[in-house]
Amino acid sequence: MLNRWLGLSALVILLDQLSKAWIISHFAFGETFTVLRVFDLVLAHNTGAAFSFLNDAGGIQRWLFSIIAVAASGWIVWLLRRHYRQMLFSWALSMILGGALGNLIDRLTFGYVVDFLSFHWGVHYFPAFNLADSSITCGAFLLILDSFMKDKNGLATR
Repeated sequence: MLNRWLGLSALVILLDQLSKAWIISHFAFGETFTVLRVFDLVLAHNTGAAFSFLNDAGGIQRWLFSIIAVAASGWIVWLLRRHYRQMLFSWALSMILGGALGNLIDRLTFGYVVDFLSFHWGVHYFPAFNLADSSITCGAFLLILDSFMKDKNGLATR
């Protein structure tokens, strides 16, 4: 059963890396293509974390965020081994694991994370992100949902 969850994480990594490889091969850095009035594809590099946090920290952030990703991934795998029967919880952890490792691959390969999804309303832009970021966000949402679906003893309610 654990293999199912690790397989989901591997699928997230594969889709993330394929989408980033496509954008890198079709766009120059900073190039933008408008898909919808509120959505662009753009090749962006993020040396920081979410919302470019620590983007200008001089390079130490690459290794800091890599170490955090490795440690978090180890902890998530440990949690998956213990809780693999808890469907929603394990689904959430698998999504987070796949996203974390997808972005870790970028950090180790390029020294930055490749972002390419850009939403905006007029001149107001949300920071660009990628499929790994989306997977982490969805996983976090599922963890919150899972926490609301448990009773005070931590047991799933149905």
